Amino acid sequence: MANAETAFGLRPVGLNGSATNSTGVTQYEIAAANTNAIYQYSPVIPLAGGVIDIVGNANGGTVPFLGVLMGVEYVDSSSKKTVFKNYWPGANSVSVDTNFPVKAFVADNPMQIFVVAADESVTDRATALANCSLATATSGSTATGRSTAQLDISTAATTATLAMRIVGISDDVANNDYDAAGVHFRVRFNFHYNSPAS
Repeated sequence: MANAETAFGLRPVGLNGSATNSTGVTQYEIAAANTNAIYQYSPVIPLAGGVIDIVGNANGGTVPFLGVLMGVEYVDSSSKKTVFKNYWPGANSVSVDTNFPVKAFVADNPMQIFVVAADESVTDRATALANCSLATATSGSTATGRSTAQLDISTAATTATLAMRIVGISDDVANNDYDAAGVHFRVRFNFHYNSPAS
């Protein structure tokens, strides 16, 4: 049986340790002229200009993760009404009143745990507690506004420089077919912008 959900980005589900998970977000800004689509549950990074962008769009991809985008708010230049979306479609797809900021809400706790789907079958359940890269970290669906990022399970290794740390396998019975893509893993960022180690 195939897994039910195979690509949805990094969905926040809890915090590392025994801390209370408030699923809180912090408000940042996206440049009104930013044409990059940033999907809900996509990893984002801070830029030198005080705004955020999709992962990989600064310094050759070496800026640590800030968190994942949860949604945006901006003022439409035609209607002058506030618009709420679960993703940023890009400046070429929306009409933004630049007199107001494009607000981005980011799950940015360095101890945040996420659920993410593996991009292919899992041949070794012992990959839990390994490090791993993300696959398709910048892609998404304009129909749902959600990221289609997945865990690149073939990169699972002890290599400390890989982006994600696998901390466990989800016990979701609808997504536990290890012979198919989409097994859900619990992960955290190995390198976080708000972490003292970064």
